This record gives sequence, C-alpha cells and structure tokens, in this order.
Amino acid sequence: MCVGLSAKVVRVEGGTALIDASGAQRAVSAGVLDDLEPGDFVMVHAGVAIAKITQNDAEEADEIMEGLL
Repeated sequence: MCVGLSAKVVRVEGGTALIDASGAQRAVSAGVLDDLEPGDFVMVHAGVAIAKITQNDAEEADEIMEGLL
C-alpha cells in the first residue's frame, strides 16, 4: 500500500519545496507541480510533492491518518 502525506508549503526554491507536515519540516522535490507557492497544500509521496490539494483535503487526510495510529 502507498500512503501520501499532506503538507503545507513553507518555501519554494527552484524544484524544491520546504514543507510542514504536522510540525515536521523537510525538503521535497516539487518539480512535477507548476506554480507552487508558499501556503499551498500538497500531497507528498516518496519525497515528491505529487499533487496540490485544498486545505480541507489536507485536514481530512490528517484526521484519517490520526485514526489509523
């Protein structure tokens, strides 16, 4: 099973984005997404931001993940 992680974009530099996922920040590849800006929400898989999502989508994904723990 593959699991994506929802996160908020903090900073974008070139093809890399600094994301915040529940307080943990890390750099991920952002080369597959166009027009990514700080404040956007993304789905991250294997160190790559794979899709833009809404804040509501991010909150729902976080609730589901918390329910699995």
